[in-house]
Amino acid sequence: MGKVVLAFSMSLDGFIAGPEVSREDAMGQGGERLHEWMFAAEMDEADRQAVQELRTSVGAVILGRRTFELGLQHWGDTPFPVPSFVLTHDGRPPMPMQSASFTFVADGAQSAVHQAKAAAGEKDVVVMGAGAAQSLLNAGLVDALNIQLVPVLLGRGTRLFENIGTDHVELHRTRLIGTPSVTHLGFDIGQHKNT
Repeated sequence: MGKVVLAFSMSLDGFIAGPEVSREDAMGQGGERLHEWMFAAEMDEADRQAVQELRTSVGAVILGRRTFELGLQHWGDTPFPVPSFVLTHDGRPPMPMQSASFTFVADGAQSAVHQAKAAAGEKDVVVMGAGAAQSLLNAGLVDALNIQLVPVLLGRGTRLFENIGTDHVELHRTRLIGTPSVTHLGFDIGQHKNT
């Protein structure tokens, strides 16, 4: 069975989006710099491989309502061509899209993970959005963390690890690959410890 994975590009100062996130600027001011490495005309082979690995490993997506609301107009479809599960407080019918559908999960993170894992089969469930990532991490529902550390300082914005409710989480590094554009870090997540 696949893993539940947090996969984010992050600035050196810990931000996954810039300040002033809005419908027009879904990554916030300067936040698009975090993903430029993925769309470079001349991409390093290690970067190309990381993008390809992510695309082929995803079997389902879990995302927060805000990420859904801000991203839909830019994606025009599900963020990956796989079933996507939106954590929300307001249940609503599934939203079919061209390549898959959005299912709205109002009964919590554990239910979203259960549904997403069933849909993903042997592939991974990728989590999008800081709020969703923090909820799943706090609930002990995340298996792995993939960070693409981008050599920029945003100064302000959305931090991935802002609202972590445990005292610490044990991480076991599984990947460390550096290119001129980004450092690829992978971790398996061990036990959550409240000390």
